[in-house]
Amino acid sequence: MQVETLTVGPLGTNCYIVASDDGTGAVLDPGDDSGRILDRVRARGIDVRYVINTHGHADHTSANGDVVEATGAKLVIGREDARMLTDPVANISAFLGERPLSPEAEVLVDDGDELGIGPVSLRFLHTPGHTAGSLVVLADGALFSGDTLFAGSVGRTDLPGGSSRRLSESLRTKLLPLPDSTIVYPGHGEPSTIGREKAVNPFLQGDV
Repeated sequence: MQVETLTVGPLGTNCYIVASDDGTGAVLDPGDDSGRILDRVRARGIDVRYVINTHGHADHTSANGDVVEATGAKLVIGREDARMLTDPVANISAFLGERPLSPEAEVLVDDGDELGIGPVSLRFLHTPGHTAGSLVVLADGALFSGDTLFAGSVGRTDLPGGSSRRLSESLRTKLLPLPDSTIVYPGHGEPSTIGREKAVNPFLQGDV
């Protein structure tokens, strides 16, 4: 599996282009700069099967429409965040300036669901806390953690649908059990590993 990171938009969102060895792939969290994303997809000849949102905030979804239209990919999001895509208040686009609304998702995923890109399995874990429908994606020893987990921190919980209690539970039950070697690709900031975050992230210390 090959992973390419593009940092897009005014909030520095990490958009990930993930491709299997057979040339099929997925785009995770296309939050802005659709032209840059599509240029890289075309340059690499990737057949994009899915556009995946780790949650419904506009800084992770604003280029959904352009990427879906250009590639024919199916749009994927956690079931509880689906309504956010077309609600400018819920997805906070109303507070971020004029941003295009996303089309509705074709695929709504629940905890434990899987999708495939070639031989690579994408497994979805429901990790509510940052939003009610936040999810992370496990693939080939990597964790695409959205705004659930950052290097040294976690996503905020003071926006609509957020819950510090639910985020703590998600960290304890879904992420702490993962192997230390798991590479963490977060929604913002630098990559890390689960082992490093267990050692240095204050939100993963003690009784989470």
